Amino acid sequence: MAANGKAATEKVPAFANPLSEEPTGIASNINYHAQFNPHFSPFKFEPDQAFFATAESVRDRLIKQWNETFLHFHKVDPKQTYYLSMEYLQGRALTNAIGNLNIQDAYADALNKLGHELEEIVEQEKDAALGNGGLGRLASCFLDSMATLNLPAWGYGLRYKYGLFKQRITKQGQEEIAEDWLEKFSPWEVVRHDVVFPVRFFGRVEVNPDESRKWVGGEVVQALAYDVPIPGYKTKNTISLRLWEAKSCAENFNLFLFNDGQYESAAKLHSGAQQICAVLYPGDATENGKLLRLKQQFFLCSASLQDIILRFKERRSGKGSWQWSEFPGKVAVQLNDTHPTLAIPELMRLLMDDEGLGWDEAWDVTTRTIAYTNHTVLPEALEKWSQPVMWKLLPRHMEIIEEIDKRFLAMINASRPDLEHKLSSMRILDHNPQKPVVRMANLCVVSSHTVNGVAQLHSDILKAELFADFVSIWPTKFQNKTNGITPRRWLHFCSPELSNIITKWLKTDQWVTNLNLLSGLQKFADNADLQNEWASAKMANKQRLAQYILHVTGVSIDPNSLFDIQVKRIHEYKRQLLNILGAIYRYKKLKEMSPEQRKNTTPRTFMIGGKAFATYTNAKRIVKLVNDVGEVVNNDPEVNSYLKVVFVPNYNVSVAEKLIPGSELSQHISTAGMEASGTSNMKFALNGCLIIGTLDGANVEIREEIGEDNFFLFGARADEVPRLRKERENGLFKPDPRFEEAKQFIRSGAFGSYDYNPLLDSLEGNSGYGRGDYFLVGHDFPSYMDAQARIDEVYKDRKKWLKMSILSTAGSGKFSSDRTIAQYAKEIWNIEECRVP
Repeated sequence: MAANGKAATEKVPAFANPLSEEPTGIASNINYHAQFNPHFSPFKFEPDQAFFATAESVRDRLIKQWNETFLHFHKVDPKQTYYLSMEYLQGRALTNAIGNLNIQDAYADALNKLGHELEEIVEQEKDAALGNGGLGRLASCFLDSMATLNLPAWGYGLRYKYGLFKQRITKQGQEEIAEDWLEKFSPWEVVRHDVVFPVRFFGRVEVNPDESRKWVGGEVVQALAYDVPIPGYKTKNTISLRLWEAKSCAENFNLFLFNDGQYESAAKLHSGAQQICAVLYPGDATENGKLLRLKQQFFLCSASLQDIILRFKERRSGKGSWQWSEFPGKVAVQLNDTHPTLAIPELMRLLMDDEGLGWDEAWDVTTRTIAYTNHTVLPEALEKWSQPVMWKLLPRHMEIIEEIDKRFLAMINASRPDLEHKLSSMRILDHNPQKPVVRMANLCVVSSHTVNGVAQLHSDILKAELFADFVSIWPTKFQNKTNGITPRRWLHFCSPELSNIITKWLKTDQWVTNLNLLSGLQKFADNADLQNEWASAKMANKQRLAQYILHVTGVSIDPNSLFDIQVKRIHEYKRQLLNILGAIYRYKKLKEMSPEQRKNTTPRTFMIGGKAFATYTNAKRIVKLVNDVGEVVNNDPEVNSYLKVVFVPNYNVSVAEKLIPGSELSQHISTAGMEASGTSNMKFALNGCLIIGTLDGANVEIREEIGEDNFFLFGARADEVPRLRKERENGLFKPDPRFEEAKQFIRSGAFGSYDYNPLLDSLEGNSGYGRGDYFLVGHDFPSYMDAQARIDEVYKDRKKWLKMSILSTAGSGKFSSDRTIAQYAKEIWNIEECRVP
């Protein structure tokens, strides 16, 4: 192919043709980039080189649209939203960019002229490693929808060099290695050498004679902007994800020390700056780890707000006199979870100390600008930062937080004396002498104009439990915004066969931007022709997935078996343990059957994937258990044509784009009340995959939309969970014999000699740390197994299963991120479309 590619490039003239939409001009532009923007030795045009040249050719077009969008926003000066997130899980950009620009066919032809296939070139791209899970992927879907809806909006994040980690599976289980997405470079980003802001850490607060305050001293790093273009679907609007990188100036490099042989000391500030954007979520068990995480969060907030303020002032210049009170009319800042909470005291500091506003005016501006999205009810995920660490790193911000806390207490004492006994849990500063902390979620609720949850059930729990006392003070502050996913990446581009069938039967492709049109499929759900086309599209996706699984794991799986998939971060509340215990019980029963009995079972392939956080021991034990079970089951000739168990390594966006279209059943089985929303459930449902799940997160709404009969429900409800935990503590739980049998089978050594007792012990006993089955795996096991038995029966009825699959897609219209973002724009941000003409 490479020689072929090189020979082909010699036939195509190399000249710049950045805006061409026809294959010959595009091929010339790709060849121009290969020759005149070289990143490799000459005389090579292998897939790797072809990818970078192709991406740069697409980027030409994006940069033009992006400049036009930026100029248009500058001229119209609409109110804009700035979305702050510690994570973005962008995935690959090439397919998405040429798809949104509607030039995929022209690019495929152009690459053919150059001796390459588009499919192969796409595979050369590495996923951008800027996120971890649903929170980051949601932010990326939101950007796609903001651009597609022509909204004036920007994303802000950090440019992590090594991401979270790349997962490797060995005999010992999960091993973490650094991501290499920037090993060469990213062809999409544009570095903005003129967009640099100073960010300070440590230091002290100086009080001036007029009582004004100034944060001085400490160490200062530079935040340098890298912009990634985000094109909307079939629109000229192209917005930006601005990623910050931390740098240190040349003058901070101590030549005297270096020449004295003290190399590490000479570069101390440089290496300190590099650490800030090295890794997403660095381990925080140590004081240094906590400081680094806090530095990352502040670095994002400070650089982004300085940028936002500068842009606001630039747009005011030359427009006569203006007031800071106009700021919230032009700027909306959305905090994606509590990670960017420091935007609140930082905006206050910038307004008071740099711009000279008084407290009341600065507070009015800040509280009308900032809104907060809560993503979790898990207590350990609601951030609480040590007060001594905060005082050390951010002394001026702690003064501001103290003042916000003091004024909040005064307001409650004056207007709500009935809440006085609740103040210790409501206030921002927890002064527990053993462990004084700042409660970030409380700071967000007190300081934001709007707080939203991410699914109806989650928002109800926030209002009834987590933030109930705040609701009694500010009843209108709390909203629900059920999450959504972009139908472009998650159906139109990742499953072209199914996408074409939908367009054919609906007689329009408008569903790609108006997902509610999918309901038009309902009337065809029983149609034999549609069912046959649907089944063949699903089979093509299953075969593609089987090839991929063979390639990455060496395990061969049967596309005629039921493909059952659970992919998400590995966490005890997501209950991958329940899934694998069910598979273990199924294996044991298959072993006990005669060959004749086995023939009557429904063959099934279980696939589980996801990363366990590096320091989360039980999650890593679950990864090891899945792999150990697979090793035994897949090599057991008696049962391996009826059951396979596969752990899919290094789960990321690109892996999801192969797994989701090929799945027929997916598991969303968290303990009810613990998953805020979930978004992979929406992706699977949209792709005609049926769900086995609990009444948790967005499962509740998915089941309502697609119909209860098309959802395999099991398990305790959220409102029953506290009572069930109490009964467990009181020794009233009676385990199902099947549950005991599955655990005993592991303990018998059937899956090797590894000691799984510490993992299984979390399911035993009635109380105590790490015991007592907090996530109700034992309680839900019998109803889970019964639901799985129902699934086996329904799958045997091909027509019934296909009808349910079609109805699943037909009922997924609500779960478009276009709907979610339109609601944020109208009900929280108060921004309007600003379409580039």
